[in-house]
Amino acid sequence: MQKISLIALGVLGLLWSCNKQTSSTTDEVKDSQSFADLAKAKIKHLSWDVTTDFDKKIIIGSAQYAFENNKATKLILDTEKLTIDSVVLANGQKTTFELGALDSIKGRALEIAIAETDTLVTVYYQTSPDANALQWLEPQQTNDKKHPFLLTQGQAILTRSYIPIQDTPGVRITYDATVKVPKDLMAVMSAVNPKVKTADGVYHFTMHQPLAPYLIALAVGDIVYQPIDERTGVYAEPGMLKAAAWELADMGKMVNAAEKLYGDYPWEQFDVLVLPPSFPFGGMENPRLTFATPTIIVGDRSLTNLVAHELAHSWSGNLVTNSTWDDFWVNEGFTVYFERRIMEEVEGKDYADMISVIGYQDLETSMRLIPEKYTSLKVDMTNANPDDAFSDVPYDKGYLFLKMLEERYGREKFDAFLKKYFAEHAFQSMTTEKFVAYMKANLTHGEDDFVQEWIYETGWPKGLKKPTSKLFDLAEKQFNQDIADHAAAKAPAKKDVKEKSTNEWVHYIRLIDPKKNTVSDLAYLDALYNFTNSHNPEIQCAWYEKAFLLKYDKVNGPAKDFLVHVGRRKFLEPLYYALKDSDQMPLALDIYKAARPNYHFVARNSLDSYLNFKP
Repeated sequence: MQKISLIALGVLGLLWSCNKQTSSTTDEVKDSQSFADLAKAKIKHLSWDVTTDFDKKIIIGSAQYAFENNKATKLILDTEKLTIDSVVLANGQKTTFELGALDSIKGRALEIAIAETDTLVTVYYQTSPDANALQWLEPQQTNDKKHPFLLTQGQAILTRSYIPIQDTPGVRITYDATVKVPKDLMAVMSAVNPKVKTADGVYHFTMHQPLAPYLIALAVGDIVYQPIDERTGVYAEPGMLKAAAWELADMGKMVNAAEKLYGDYPWEQFDVLVLPPSFPFGGMENPRLTFATPTIIVGDRSLTNLVAHELAHSWSGNLVTNSTWDDFWVNEGFTVYFERRIMEEVEGKDYADMISVIGYQDLETSMRLIPEKYTSLKVDMTNANPDDAFSDVPYDKGYLFLKMLEERYGREKFDAFLKKYFAEHAFQSMTTEKFVAYMKANLTHGEDDFVQEWIYETGWPKGLKKPTSKLFDLAEKQFNQDIADHAAAKAPAKKDVKEKSTNEWVHYIRLIDPKKNTVSDLAYLDALYNFTNSHNPEIQCAWYEKAFLLKYDKVNGPAKDFLVHVGRRKFLEPLYYALKDSDQMPLALDIYKAARPNYHFVARNSLDSYLNFKP
């Protein structure tokens, strides 16, 4: 460890000199989600040496930190449910440490005694079996059902539950890691990755570009790799690999399209790991290795805009990162805008228009359901969990703000502005206020009449331009015709759902109005298109939601199977909400009790509260 660390420190000195744009300890923005005092001591490099214990469901080992010291006498790290065994200084001597009082949101502060000249400490520790960031899957919870699986999910403030860390996006660190796993499994991280399994189950990783701690990621399982081209490829379980590689065959084209817009891809390799179905998000933009839900593998490449979204994060989010979770829109709003520009380049304007309308519909739902204080772009997360504000607002209201700027100042000028913005702020953190100042200086030339309303005020901005789609107009025409045919007692004749794309069918199903349509209408549409037995998760979710609201009981069995096996929160929340809204809580709880063990912490955390479920 000491030899590895000294080498790492030598490399780190080189990185510090090459990345002078990274912020220093003298101009830090205080993050209410972290105990760390970055103005006094700020970590710069992590050396992580751990073993994964699948029997005990823990990670055990050490985390060594190189840090900047501004005359500090203690280094403060964030922890959650960690057992700290000891802390050692660079000279090999143990030092004292103290775990602070438990905060229900932030966990505990780990305060390590240091001298004003110390710049290196090593923490020996182990995780809890119920660490919030770790999901240990039994073989039956995976695609191939042969081997166990481990995945991490650090965003927003969960990395502290498996690594003691300054868990704020205002910190950027490089890292190296040694991870020991069972010999028949492979480990991969958000770093330079192996392509084949090792004989001894020991894997070494390096990430030489500084990233925010929430982007440190680890997965361990029966994983194999297939390249797409010289810098893109797919990891998946063996039984999923062929389908995943076919579905994601355009990844290289997406990277080329992104570079054409906003500059060279900054992370060298862009691979995707297709995870087991319990992964709670669509994707997670871990640098070099995006984690993706298997629900995008539908056999027609219609849902690959999710990959474009995670790719766009390589610039917005990973390269230029929101400084605190109050500024989350700086990450996601830019990414949604960039995603749609990539898809317009790869699939055409009609496709981009469709996903913009779908996003707007999702935003309408969020604006209606979430607390009003979280409907502004800039939010105040003091004494709140970032997950409390999770919604489509930072994503699609942020997108609409940037789309407004594009239309107001012209696409050519706006593209030049964004390319310059990414280049000049590479590997830096960004606050809302810093972005507004940069925008006024480099794009609007002082104009800011829209800033207060768009960014700081809640609700809908005045004069908002609602996105449209001509393909959705055709879907609406088809829906109205089908309902009219039913009203005219026309016998249903089965139709091929392949005649429309996934997004068109989602829009079609969303046209069903529980206040106007009936169970009989749903039965007629089901006879036409067999929605209940669809294997497309986007169609299933949209259909089951409407069916629950109208109490179309035919879906109850397939919908329960769907909810037990799919853990993506985007699908879970609307379906459980629909059951609750339609006064079907016994059915909701029956399904939830069966499904909950398969869900990640972030999904359980929100649904437990909503369903008033006591584990």
